[in-house]
Amino acid sequence: MQEFDQHLKDISEIRSMMERSSKFLSLSGLSGVSAGIVALAGAAVAYWKTQQPEAANLTRELVHFLVADAALVLVIAVSLTVFFSIRLARKKNLPFWNNTARFLLADLVIPLITAGIVMAILYKQNMMVYLAPLSLVFYGLALLNASKYTFRAVRYLAVSEVVLGLFALIWLDWQLWFWAFGFGVLHIAYGIFGYWKLEK
Repeated sequence: MQEFDQHLKDISEIRSMMERSSKFLSLSGLSGVSAGIVALAGAAVAYWKTQQPEAANLTRELVHFLVADAALVLVIAVSLTVFFSIRLARKKNLPFWNNTARFLLADLVIPLITAGIVMAILYKQNMMVYLAPLSLVFYGLALLNASKYTFRAVRYLAVSEVVLGLFALIWLDWQLWFWAFGFGVLHIAYGIFGYWKLEK
């Protein structure tokens, strides 16, 4: 019986080692919460701007403001994600930057670069109304592409982002609310789940 228990323990340790080598386990739940809060703040600013009298029409000046707002949200959210993930890696005594992290980043960045090019083309062709919904769709596809290198919950988040983006394309008048829910509420929900289930 003791020998059997030892075998089970050895198998568990081998599985744990394989998981550490093939999965990026330093994705902190707090990074999801913080990114979601930043996204909601950015959405609130965007909503305030679109409610101004001069914002009755979707002008290039308004789009410039909204793009700058979204870019600032992105920079702050990514910075917080990196900060909390590095902190978690140190806490768990795990490497933050390894081959798995490189593969994850590559699978994440390629769809996002494609998204940037597509949205730049749409902007140039004055089809700016589709930018927010497509940012959800492409972000979801990027997460889905990279989800094999991290927790399974990321896959569910990815699919949810794509679905919200498609809904936003159908109901364009509600696209800011879909964007806020996708980048804000869903990130906070994922972050809380990740923190309590995966970190605690």
